[in-house]
Amino acid sequence: MNGIDFVADTNALLYLMKKNPCMKPFLKYSFGISIISEMELLSFRTITEAEEKLTRLLVSKCFNYPISNNIKERAISLRRKYGTKLPDSIVVATAIEIGAPLITADKGFTKITELNLKLIEPIL
Repeated sequence: MNGIDFVADTNALLYLMKKNPCMKPFLKYSFGISIISEMELLSFRTITEAEEKLTRLLVSKCFNYPISNNIKERAISLRRKYGTKLPDSIVVATAIEIGAPLITADKGFTKITELNLKLIEPIL
């Protein structure tokens, strides 16, 4: 797993940056992220300079996983099997391929039997 404890989905990273209490139990752990999550976080049309700076700092503290051939093939398989969106398929494939649990608030991932899922409940 390259020294990481979890792969964080994009929504988990957003909750982390907004200091949502649902992420408190995970603060002591190391995170990996898919390159897709980094791209999603940095491509919001309304992102401010301050938010971009915070996002880049957070991303720099995570182990960033590129899309390897194994991740690509796994994502294709997951998308065919479960009908997930391509970015979600890549994030899930990343977690499965490196053997780490995925932290997310996306309940739709519960159908993916191959995935070790840590579902979070954001406090609104």
